[in-house]
Amino acid sequence: MDVTWTGILILICIFIYTTWDTFYRRRNFPPGPAPLPLIGTLLHIKRGKLVDSLMKLWDEYGPVYTLYFGPRPVVVLCGYEVVKEALIDRGEEFGARGPLFFLEKFARGYGVSLSNGERWRILRTFTVKTMKEFGVGKRSIEEKIQIEAQCIVDEFRKSNGQSFDPHKMLMDATSNVVCAFTFGDRFEYKDERFWKLLGIVDEFFHLASSTWGQLISILPIIMNHIPGPHQRIVTLSEELAEFVHERVKTSLETLDPTAPRHFIDSFLIRMQEEKNNPNTEFQLRNLLVTAHDLFLAGTETVTTTLRYALLILLKYPDIQAKLHDEIDEVIGRDRVPHFEDRIQMHYTQAFVHEVQRFADITPMSVPRMVTRDVQFRGYQIPKGTEIYPLLCTVHRDKKYFSSPWKFNPNHFLDESGRFMKNDALMAFSAGKRMCPGENLARMELFIFITTILQNFKLTSQTEFTESDIIPKMSGFLNTPIHYEISFVPR
Repeated sequence: MDVTWTGILILICIFIYTTWDTFYRRRNFPPGPAPLPLIGTLLHIKRGKLVDSLMKLWDEYGPVYTLYFGPRPVVVLCGYEVVKEALIDRGEEFGARGPLFFLEKFARGYGVSLSNGERWRILRTFTVKTMKEFGVGKRSIEEKIQIEAQCIVDEFRKSNGQSFDPHKMLMDATSNVVCAFTFGDRFEYKDERFWKLLGIVDEFFHLASSTWGQLISILPIIMNHIPGPHQRIVTLSEELAEFVHERVKTSLETLDPTAPRHFIDSFLIRMQEEKNNPNTEFQLRNLLVTAHDLFLAGTETVTTTLRYALLILLKYPDIQAKLHDEIDEVIGRDRVPHFEDRIQMHYTQAFVHEVQRFADITPMSVPRMVTRDVQFRGYQIPKGTEIYPLLCTVHRDKKYFSSPWKFNPNHFLDESGRFMKNDALMAFSAGKRMCPGENLARMELFIFITTILQNFKLTSQTEFTESDIIPKMSGFLNTPIHYEISFVPR
């Protein structure tokens, strides 16, 4: 009897498989592995290696292909030309935000990162405008970054050249820059509330990039009902939102509508201005989720990029020596580095850009979604289909980077050794959904790196290999290996 039922079940699965396969091919979707009932193409994804698996499918199916995450079709875009055509040339059609399932329960369509339509347009415009008003890309925010850079140099000096893991201190400094814009002030590095806040950020991205976090993206309905550490992601986001809420309450007590001090103030003023508008997007939940998004993204991505930069400098002391020489020549050792110094520092600019390309902090970017039925490269993509623009394939495109899997600052230098932009660098994504904090992040990376190298020679007792520094291409966020470093005063 059991054998009979097993046979019937196998026949049913084969029937569903073949009919589903035929159906999805007839719809002129891009090619890809045929899906199985319920689990889709899960068997083509290596456990804990989502990004690596998607890159291998690029080799097999070409630059535009289809996967099924459960019953959901997902179209994957690979290589610079394809991603550019979708996100930039046809940005309106590919401009909606796709679901980021480990955040969906928390965000529920609120905030600037995961919203769509008019809500997104209003919040995006407000966020970018407010950043400019508070000096992002200007001298005022530069001074705050310089202060944090000097603070971290002072902390590194206290180590007296002893080896330690710089992760925590780097996060302290970068998050304080975000705090200055979002909350209007900074925290002392030993502040217990600050430690708890950064612990939330660290754990959030660890879980989001883990095997559990990857499974949420692939099979969200199933994973929502399975116990495990991934269920804690929502709790972490709510804890961060509660911290923001406390800051909102504090700001309200001393709010001056004529003199906003930071992002929260500016949002609260708009809330008061539009309190009689029943359709306003300036409401508390949008404020909490937007501030949550800004703090998470602004803290972790810059911190992780700096961690990669220091690790790469340990691996390549010859590159470190060239940077030291350029810093000494242009800035010297007695004054604070300024962002405008970069114009004369071609090798340093090339190094920073190459770190961003090579490290591929967010290799999958954040999912997009098509806003209407789209004909794209000969295929039909129905409205509402999720789009995964693989930024890691852009940064590994052989047509635009001569040694895509090697760290090579020459990717951003011309024949005369001058800095040269490369359009295939999309570290902040591209098109309408490009990261609004790009200018702030670029300023932070340049000032932190030059200030550290102005003061220290970086050494380690460990000899690192190329496999040690290369990104592992696993989940939502690429992070470097654990390492310890000595900051030897120059």
